Amino acid sequence: MLSFTLRRAKPRVLAHARFIHPTPPLENAKADTHKAVAEENKDVSSMDTLLRAVSESCLFFVTAVPVRSRGLWSETLLNATSKPAALDEAKELKDDTPLAPRNMHESYSELVLPFGSSSQLLEQYTNASGGIRTGKLMEHLDSLAGSIAYKHMLGPSVKKIQGSGFYIVTASVDRLDMLSPLDPTRDLRLSGQVIYTGHSSMEVAVKMESTGKGLPDETVLIGRFSMVCRNSTTHRARKVNPLILATSEERGLHELGEHMKQRRQSSALKSLSRVPPSSEEAAELHTFYLKHGQGQAEGSDSGLDHVWMGDTVLEKCLLMFPQERNIHQKIFGGYLMRLAYELGFANASMFTRGHVRFLSLDGISFARPVPIGSILRLRSQILYTASSAQYPILVHVGVKANVVDVKTGQEQTTNDFRFTWCQDTETASPDLRKVVPKTYKEAMLWLEGKRAIELGAEIRGLRTK
Repeated sequence: MLSFTLRRAKPRVLAHARFIHPTPPLENAKADTHKAVAEENKDVSSMDTLLRAVSESCLFFVTAVPVRSRGLWSETLLNATSKPAALDEAKELKDDTPLAPRNMHESYSELVLPFGSSSQLLEQYTNASGGIRTGKLMEHLDSLAGSIAYKHMLGPSVKKIQGSGFYIVTASVDRLDMLSPLDPTRDLRLSGQVIYTGHSSMEVAVKMESTGKGLPDETVLIGRFSMVCRNSTTHRARKVNPLILATSEERGLHELGEHMKQRRQSSALKSLSRVPPSSEEAAELHTFYLKHGQGQAEGSDSGLDHVWMGDTVLEKCLLMFPQERNIHQKIFGGYLMRLAYELGFANASMFTRGHVRFLSLDGISFARPVPIGSILRLRSQILYTASSAQYPILVHVGVKANVVDVKTGQEQTTNDFRFTWCQDTETASPDLRKVVPKTYKEAMLWLEGKRAIELGAEIRGLRTK
């Protein structure tokens, strides 16, 4: 009787119920969201204070190490065909050498863009509306993060990276929210340092600050780059130097870095590419489709107030030239960030029929490097639109980068970018068009965009308060 009862207690219904209700009840889900928002705001605020304290202890070697190749491409090709590979392998396979611990402030680097004092430099970064080209700043941030990671591995006085036997790549970028507007009349300082190390990974914190004009420094943006180290020959994980935590500020930053890494891993497990949407999300999606998508013929045009998601695609193909390579003879990741940003901006502007302002980078994943000579296909798509009391139009855009091998014709995804732009009250178009998904894949993208915009809105709302 006992055995029978236990068998009856193993519920087939439970498996079915897990499929229908894969997430906690609405109250718990909202509580989790509020907790994530509170933690994000607290972490960013704490990181800003701690980064300033740690950077003040660094007085030397603050210059960033170049991660863009400065050599001639013709010489690179010549060396690649004439240099014996056996010598490189013998040098690069020595990964068991003990690694010296590094102080946190030793990796500190900064780059100052003197917009306030150099009209010539400002001219190179000015966009059509008189603001700063955010895409170029993202390119600098990625370069700075790579430089910081190499400085941590090779020491604060490093001058040359080539021949080290390893390479460092960007694995992902956490969300970057604009904390205050960019002021083109003030200088801009980009800085950062390694705040956490794992076995073969590093968390690099970077920030942008407006300086000069006799005003206090103002933090414009804070971001986190996840960097991984690989052996140059085997391409397997390579150990990174451990950190020395000498002060309470450094220990605080290290705890923040570890916490952010764990939160990123936890968030990845809840992705719609892994688990189905909640019952509430499914109901909202169904209601939205009934209102904006039902009754439209398969090949019909979009309505005045809505557009099929598949009709919002904007893409371009580019040949990857060696002038945009990094020191490891691959296309520089920051260059890809700028290309994706500018294509997404163009798509958002065309869709909203007006000028848009950057609000946040909601995430970037780097899957594989982009070879020189390949064709890069960038495909942008409007994933979700919304409005709020503060912003009449909010638009979330996804940009996917696929690399095409010209020899084989094979196409592989290298990067996935997510951005959010807005239109302010004085510049907003009169009508907000809704994006309607037509396939299940598009529906999941729509829900991901909805999650990103709602999370960003709550983060900005708490920071304003």
